[in-house]
Amino acid sequence: MKFKVLLIDDEPSALEGLQLWINWEEHGFEVCGTSSNGKEGLEVMEQLEPDLVITDVNMPLMNGLEMIAAWKHKKIKQIKFAILSGYSEFEYAQTAIRYGINHYFLKPLIPEEAEEELQEIYQELEQERKKIDFKEMASSEERINLIKGLLNENLVDKAGQMDLTALSASEKHWNFCVVQTEPGLYAELRGEVVALLADQGSMFLIDLEPNSFGVAYGYSTGSFEDHDIFQSLTQLQHQYSTGYFVGVGAAQDSLLKIVNSYRTAKEALMHYFYESEVSGILSYQELHHKPFSYHYDQIQLMDAMIRPIQLLDLIGFQQAVDSAANSFREMLIAPEVAKKIVIHIMYKIIDYTREASGVQLSTKLRIHDILDSMIMLDDLMSNLLSCGQDCMNILVTEQTKRSQGIIQEINEYIQEHFRESLTIKKLAEVFYMHPVYLGQLLMKKNGIHFNEQLHSLRIQEAERLLQHNRLKNCEIAEEVGYSNYSQFLKQFEKKMKMCPNEYKNAKT
Repeated sequence: MKFKVLLIDDEPSALEGLQLWINWEEHGFEVCGTSSNGKEGLEVMEQLEPDLVITDVNMPLMNGLEMIAAWKHKKIKQIKFAILSGYSEFEYAQTAIRYGINHYFLKPLIPEEAEEELQEIYQELEQERKKIDFKEMASSEERINLIKGLLNENLVDKAGQMDLTALSASEKHWNFCVVQTEPGLYAELRGEVVALLADQGSMFLIDLEPNSFGVAYGYSTGSFEDHDIFQSLTQLQHQYSTGYFVGVGAAQDSLLKIVNSYRTAKEALMHYFYESEVSGILSYQELHHKPFSYHYDQIQLMDAMIRPIQLLDLIGFQQAVDSAANSFREMLIAPEVAKKIVIHIMYKIIDYTREASGVQLSTKLRIHDILDSMIMLDDLMSNLLSCGQDCMNILVTEQTKRSQGIIQEINEYIQEHFRESLTIKKLAEVFYMHPVYLGQLLMKKNGIHFNEQLHSLRIQEAERLLQHNRLKNCEIAEEVGYSNYSQFLKQFEKKMKMCPNEYKNAKT
């Protein structure tokens, strides 16, 4: 939380120095304005409502102490004051103490000393702000507890029901909006909303699940969209842009039915899952005709995801992820169902990686946090894709390590079985490797493609048999592994630059 500070001094250079020499933001402050004398300072204070005013003492028209006295007499808003003074003006500092001002900055300003003073002021402002918040909360704490009991479907005693009935009668309609935030924004946003609800008799902030709070509110005319709180929440959403979600429920004619508004507000909130980006406040009234589905064939999806992982087929895995995302979107699968399915797949990928490589896959996203977060579908599937990519990277690395020792064994196998109907696919099955990866491995090691290696071995064997001149050419072709004589002839002529008969005649 940043506190607003107003700087008042009749010397322009002093004002400039105050703004430039001190890192206000680092110490929890922001300079909201400046003024050059006490009279003008009173007007600016009314306009800007700062939390802290740092003022010079000796100024024209109205000095700093006179200005402070005038402000305290008005009793508009409580402001903390600190004064600037030199050694020659120390008697002013003593007078300021009688006004209850115990912070002062000595001229000429030394940034280090000023920053220490600011830290003390910040802590005091924080404590005062907490006291104010506590006072505001205490005034309506009992009613908040009663409303929270209704949300949790707890029994409310007779006295509580009478109180809520009387409160309910003050407004024609009652509704509930749920605000969900990212952990890092929760405290700040909650504080912002508390400030918005100050002095609002028909509005109550209710703390819900972690990183979530709600607002129960009553109104007599119009709708939530016409209410000031709607405009304020919308403005906050634009301000924070990410990590801030608001769902509005269905209005009820009584506060005693607020649980129905709460349930529908949570359902409206769930629709953010299918948004590409945060796009305003979601209302159940506009989305009730789009019910979620809670049934999905995850077994088929699991097979579609794991198969490309096993084959190290990244493109296939990307297509499976995209297909699943489209399917979730078309069927409007409930977010918690989609999350559980994706979590299950990620655990399967992690288990498969460990079993296939002996390496534990660490995901970038803590899986158990997915269910409790406001993650959107695109981000959820992006994490699934990253999980699959990480798995395949590990498997490829491990296979590369193992392949260094197995390549000799593969070449020996080819040498022994080239006379058979041998293909790269069959060879991959024998050695439990992906065909594409195996072909690349052989090319890298042998310098020629598998098919070229196979034909070379067969033609070499054909040469040997032709030299003995005991078999017919077609028998030799079949003997070395060609079921089609024309294929044998083509490969022989390609390698030897002559036909088999010419080769025989040349050798006799």
